[in-house]
Amino acid sequence: MINQQKTLTKKGKMVVICSAKGGIGKTVLTANLSVALSKKKLKTIVLDSCFQFGNIHLVMDLKPMFTIKDAAEHIGDLDENLLTSYLTQHKSGVKILPSPLRPEYADLITLDVLDKICTFLLNRCDYLLIDTTAGLPEHNLYFIEKADEIILITDLEMTSLKNTKSMLSVLKALNLNQKVKIVINRSTMKSLLKVKDVPKILEEEALLYIPNHFEMVSKSINIGIPFVMHYRRTELSKAIFHIADLLSKDA
Repeated sequence: MINQQKTLTKKGKMVVICSAKGGIGKTVLTANLSVALSKKKLKTIVLDSCFQFGNIHLVMDLKPMFTIKDAAEHIGDLDENLLTSYLTQHKSGVKILPSPLRPEYADLITLDVLDKICTFLLNRCDYLLIDTTAGLPEHNLYFIEKADEIILITDLEMTSLKNTKSMLSVLKALNLNQKVKIVINRSTMKSLLKVKDVPKILEEEALLYIPNHFEMVSKSINIGIPFVMHYRRTELSKAIFHIADLLSKDA
């Protein structure tokens, strides 16, 4: 009976994918990581918190009938069953709650709305992935503080690393640094900065690396099929599955 109660009350883990700078690859990572987790038989939901210009549904070639706007407009009557009906399912098994289709609806998504939505979603999944906007706006801070795991993604551009270091200092000041996994995206790209120099720049040794494969990623985005679905044996996909393994081992 006790074990049954534990099963019934078990909640999913929130994983927040964030960055200090835009154009780093958060949405592509979120889409592929969600599929990788789903392939491990883990119930995975993605919430697109880029409330003005979210694209997770495009990257996964989905045409949602509902978005988080619908949940916000019915927040007074919202329960888990109604919220679940607003989710769009990908063929991998991943379910998504997309951002509003028009940017002016972003103001409907208050912190109270997010708190209710996240509570319900975490009751219905093993992993809730949050695809965030760049930086630390108010709703990002909400997600980061609520997160079980924070994936902070950057690349080999000096501006990205400089901003990432600043963001890390904020997370440390909030005593959240133990939740953070730092991912260096496009780690094999041509750059004046060498990947071996990144630990010294960020003053962090425990880093994860995703290699550069521009053609594969670009094609994946344009056709709306996460690359881990068809190119599992590539070094790029292996890096994503490695992150999925780390997350599931921490569960």
